[in-house]
Amino acid sequence: MARLAQTPDLTDVQREILSTVRSFVDKEIIPHAQELEHADSYPSDIVEGMKDMGLFGLTIPEEYGGLGESLLTYALVVEEIARGWMSVSGVINTHFIVAHMITRHGTEEQKRRFLPRMASGEVRGSFSMSEPDLGSDVAAIKTRAKKTGDEGYVVDGSKMWLTNGGSSNLIALLAKTDEGAGEAHKNLTTFLVEKPEGFGEVAPGLTIPGKIDKMGYKGVDTTEAVFDGFAIGPECVLGGESGRGFAHMMDGVEVGRVNVAARACGIAVRAFELAVEYAQQRQTFGKPIAQHQAIAFKLAEMATKVEAAHVMMVNAARLKDSGERNDVEAGMAKLIASEYCAEVTQDAFRIHGGYGYSKEYEIERLMREAPFLLIGEGTSEIQKTIISRGLLREYGSRA
Repeated sequence: MARLAQTPDLTDVQREILSTVRSFVDKEIIPHAQELEHADSYPSDIVEGMKDMGLFGLTIPEEYGGLGESLLTYALVVEEIARGWMSVSGVINTHFIVAHMITRHGTEEQKRRFLPRMASGEVRGSFSMSEPDLGSDVAAIKTRAKKTGDEGYVVDGSKMWLTNGGSSNLIALLAKTDEGAGEAHKNLTTFLVEKPEGFGEVAPGLTIPGKIDKMGYKGVDTTEAVFDGFAIGPECVLGGESGRGFAHMMDGVEVGRVNVAARACGIAVRAFELAVEYAQQRQTFGKPIAQHQAIAFKLAEMATKVEAAHVMMVNAARLKDSGERNDVEAGMAKLIASEYCAEVTQDAFRIHGGYGYSKEYEIERLMREAPFLLIGEGTSEIQKTIISRGLLREYGSRA
């Protein structure tokens, strides 16, 4: 059989991109990931390498300086990068979501203004929806953008869990506006907020506190964003139309859920690689532990989970590329991939025995990274809510 997580029917260009990225991961990410992760250091050299490869513009249309590739290509690239170090995939994830939102929903002026610089990596995006008092309950957002006399806005409120909050210079911000709609989700607007990189008060009325200290997902900065009388012009409303923010963000979240599934697949692949290699080297009772049925069966289960998660992730990406609604399929892929990733990683940890608990071994890092995927872009329970609603929509009783 072929190695795990292979994807049929790829174009020559897709195969070439993936081969280049895999080589970059093997040579430039995996050898340095442990040291950078333990030091919680931003992977500046790796990011520069990704800029040189054009990865920041992977899905941006060619007319705006990007490569014009599909969501499937993006997801497979993310899978490869996460196999090396999940934090590096985090550097480009929110960037991709913001680029997707601008490409799909931005005005022509906004596309010309941002996309070429995003494609080169000069502008890097972050995504701001969650708040300290809420996560997936988007309609309950409290951050408010009030109109001023000159048709601009003043933003007040706090945002939470911004990946690349300090290192980005463009935030896609979801805030409550006064649209007079009876339904809360129709009173939300997406703003494109340009800011300097860094921490502290980076612009009048906008503060990015220091990095949040996390169990895993090191290197990439995760921050809050505090808006206090932050002034922004009407030209910064995504698409030029207020009140459309919920739809914009949900479109971005569908892309994000495919991304999280891809990241989970990448970590699971790496955990399996480490486990199957170690199981053939480590000997007990006169033979490699891979030849003991208990371990052999565990490897078989791990490989099956890796393959199943990859297939579902690819299906969700291809469906989104086709223009079809994919909220259920993206939710299913994210649910199964993140849960299987946690299970495969823990099995790899167990196969390593006591060495898996040592920081010298890569599996220790994966054990701290995998849990993030269970909650990122919506918990498993949120995915089940989305999936069940979709099923009832399709299988509604005719009685």
